[in-house]
Amino acid sequence: MMPVTFCDLDEFETGLLPVLRHFMLSLTRPESQSWQFAYKIAAERWGETLGLPVAQSLFKLVQFTLKARRAGFDAIDPLALDERDFVTRDEQALLQMLHHMRRDDTPRAREAVANVTGCTMDPDVIRAGLSFADRFPAGPVARSQRGQRPELRVVS
Repeated sequence: MMPVTFCDLDEFETGLLPVLRHFMLSLTRPESQSWQFAYKIAAERWGETLGLPVAQSLFKLVQFTLKARRAGFDAIDPLALDERDFVTRDEQALLQMLHHMRRDDTPRAREAVANVTGCTMDPDVIRAGLSFADRFPAGPVARSQRGQRPELRVVS
């Protein structure tokens, strides 16, 4: 484990960590129903308009990641408060992959995909990651989109 502050993530990516952990828990132990907490946390953090799509996109990525890996995914229990500020290597790899994809840093993203998938370069993981990055990019575009509400316009 390492402190999450060493991962060079932005505030949005750091906010994904508890959501990621709840999804991992719900997929490895379905009886926990932890997915409900993941959606609730995302909606509270980013509002329902942005948070629920973020959670849904992240859930797809988590599902494909677990399917693609030969070994399990090492994630910290989302309810372990004393470990909240730390990440496992697997969590760090997934967040770094999204970090590089959101910035369109292809060489580093490719390397991160290999770390996440165990060198299988699974196309479903890549597609889900790129879809997430396209929908929730980093940078000035992302900042201007986050605060906006959907708006209808009449076009004639």
